[in-house]
Amino acid sequence: MNPIVTAFLAQTAPDAPNPLMQLIPFVLIAVVFYLVFFRPQQKQVKKHQEFVTQLQKGADVVTQGGIIGKVFQVDDKTVTLDLGGGNKVRFVKAQVAATWSDAPAASEKDAKEKK
Repeated sequence: MNPIVTAFLAQTAPDAPNPLMQLIPFVLIAVVFYLVFFRPQQKQVKKHQEFVTQLQKGADVVTQGGIIGKVFQVDDKTVTLDLGGGNKVRFVKAQVAATWSDAPAASEKDAKEKK
């Protein structure tokens, strides 16, 4: 027999690592994904749900579509916005994105005053 083939066949395979040790990188990747992607998104959804449940008549809001109006009526699932000029539009509550104010934010005021 060829000495190269004999040397090849004489080699032994290294001991197989513990199967649990092979799972550690996958578990770490799953934890990082949870902390970086899913947890912040869950916090944002919870904050938005709290905002939507606290909507009150007279608040200036902006929808996810960019429509700005004043809350005219709040129902269980819908919000009626007064867009001005007698125009009233009904939206699903979840589509109201945030409150709207024409005044600059406090941080913007502070930045302007420091200059």
